[in-house]
Amino acid sequence: MTYKTILSEKKDRVGLITLNRPDAMNALNGALLIELIDALSTFDADEEIGAIVIAGSERVFAAGADISEMSKMSAVEMLTSSFVEMFDGIRDIKKPIIAAVSGYALGGGCELAMSCDMIVASEKAKFGQPEINLGVIPGAGGTQRLTRAVGKAIAMEMVLNNRTLSAKEALEFGLVNYVVPVDEYLEKALKLAKRISVRAPLALRQAKDSVNKAYELSLTEALEFERRAFYFLFTTEDQKEGMTAFVEKRSAEWQGK
Repeated sequence: MTYKTILSEKKDRVGLITLNRPDAMNALNGALLIELIDALSTFDADEEIGAIVIAGSERVFAAGADISEMSKMSAVEMLTSSFVEMFDGIRDIKKPIIAAVSGYALGGGCELAMSCDMIVASEKAKFGQPEINLGVIPGAGGTQRLTRAVGKAIAMEMVLNNRTLSAKEALEFGLVNYVVPVDEYLEKALKLAKRISVRAPLALRQAKDSVNKAYELSLTEALEFERRAFYFLFTTEDQKEGMTAFVEKRSAEWQGK
């Protein structure tokens, strides 16, 4: 598929998707989200890809939803357009996704970054949920994922009073994994993705699912989910290969089986 609002390329076992609406500060519209989900799904189905990176530019990751597209829509039009529901397509991706964020990640841009599994930020990254200034609230996970990441007090201030977090603050509050200089942030995200991409594919999938369940289930239910995933992996060839390789003091050769 030829994309108009994103760029998509392979880098070894890493799929790199770059948001590419520079004239609109990478604002998220329906067309971009459709292309993003298509690219993510394509990489997810590609056995040669083990992890995915979503990036913007050094100036802006994504400045939010495209308000010019959204401003005149009714509640029914928002519902039937499935604009917000498209974010669920990111959650459905089985392979690990890393957001490489520099500059502004605001509104839907912040929600997009938080929909990923990890975030690598440049020193110039800024995170915020300014929807209150538009007379609405975050609608694509901002009130939920943000609160789980930084806690109630900081999330309240960001959502109710348009507080933005610097990259340093985002690291301190647990929103991001790393903060690095601007000229290193994308390479850092790609290196992290590459290290992850060479690990056992089925174990990666079960590990990602299990960590996510920690936010969705009670402790008892989540522990049961983890235990079932752990037992399941003992039915795989990769488990046998991994443990045999450990005993034999050699590198494992994963098959994803």
